[in-house]
Amino acid sequence: MKEVALKELLYKIADDQLILGHRNSEWTGFGPLLEEDIAFSSMAQDKVGQSYALYQLLNQLGEQEPDTVAFMRNAQQFHNCQLVELPNGEYDFSLIRHFLFDTAEAIRFDLLSQSSYQPLADLAKKIKGELQYHTLHANTLIKKLGSATPESIGRLQNSLDIALPYALGIFEPSPFESSIIAEGFFAGEAELQKQWILKVDALLAQTQLKPISWPTVKAIYGGRNGQHTEHLQPLLDEMSEVFKIDPTAEW
Repeated sequence: MKEVALKELLYKIADDQLILGHRNSEWTGFGPLLEEDIAFSSMAQDKVGQSYALYQLLNQLGEQEPDTVAFMRNAQQFHNCQLVELPNGEYDFSLIRHFLFDTAEAIRFDLLSQSSYQPLADLAKKIKGELQYHTLHANTLIKKLGSATPESIGRLQNSLDIALPYALGIFEPSPFESSIIAEGFFAGEAELQKQWILKVDALLAQTQLKPISWPTVKAIYGGRNGQHTEHLQPLLDEMSEVFKIDPTAEW
């Protein structure tokens, strides 16, 4: 049970990073500004690299090679939250998703740096350093655009309202939650969500976006258990094209 719980934890974190990494990469060549084109491309590269490192940990625990795990599963076998698989939409939605997700990830990897599973703790210390840039980027733009013009504020508010239920799906409890916490692998999704809400509220208070009434936001769960939107399988098909043509191709 202990190893199964650890694998489930690693899979959901790795799958989140892989899928959002590919979504972010779709901004390459299409960013609203050259700086944003470069920023999202850089963050995409980081996330795909982070997913690879996590899949390597899984491989060390007896799971298949990273390429096989990343490119040969179908949608129902993925553990990512639904937030990361949603299409990019306009820039305002991608920015809000970036802010909500990376705020959670920065906290998650900070907590994981204290994991009792030492290989994960060591990796988390490296990744949380990379995430400092991601959160700085998101926070700077949310504060700027969330207090700029009626259009920018309205666009961000609309995207925030759409994304919030999916964002709460980040914290969908694992069926092995009690074991994950008891073994010291991770402090748990409830603790992560509590810290995340404080960070999100504090940042939004520095903008003209509306304060969030958290009790009214209904979480969209399912992704951690293989229940996904219609958008994930086409993305996986696209992601796996090269590997299916040439299995020897490297990341």
